[in-house]
Amino acid sequence: MSNSPLHQGDEPQDCEIISRVLGGDANAFETLVHRYSRLVFGIVGKHIPRNYVDEVAQDAFVEGFRSLRSFSQTGPFGHWMAKIAVRCCYDFWRKRHRKKEVSLSDLSQGAQDWMDDLLAVQSSETFKREAAASEAIEILNHALGLLSAEDRMVVALVHLEGLPVKEAAVLLGWSTTAVKVRAHRSRKKLHRIILELQDDSMQSQKR
Repeated sequence: MSNSPLHQGDEPQDCEIISRVLGGDANAFETLVHRYSRLVFGIVGKHIPRNYVDEVAQDAFVEGFRSLRSFSQTGPFGHWMAKIAVRCCYDFWRKRHRKKEVSLSDLSQGAQDWMDDLLAVQSSETFKREAAASEAIEILNHALGLLSAEDRMVVALVHLEGLPVKEAAVLLGWSTTAVKVRAHRSRKKLHRIILELQDDSMQSQKR
């Protein structure tokens, strides 16, 4: 097919662009990249360190291009790209996951003080509200780095972003039961990590 502009003055539908790409006009995919950049970068930016966001977001679009024939067009293209973006974030953490010792060495005093409040949290609503604090961002990023890729993504989607289990399951490609079980277990793991951080802080004060 020709690589001429898609329309003069008209915004083409996603299905039109996809048909052109599948027909051999690879350049047409740039229109989809432009159209869904904010969505993909927004998702990746929530889960990936800032200096890796561009790389992972580009990986998501590359995967979208490579997998375009598998897009059934029974649902929105944006939702399909969102799933790819989430899975690219998961792959990022899976590749980088290492066994790490729990330490307070990189945390500010404010973050250490904030831990006491978080340990008393019982409800998900309170958890999300507390997570808005600047100290929370620091310590949660530290603690999340000690979780596996699967646990990290579930905590982020269900407990921090507040997505319904069903929606998180679709994005991750898991069953709702698997998400429910892992969400419960991963939140307990995160809580245990914070307890260990607190214990480390107490031991440091005694020395």
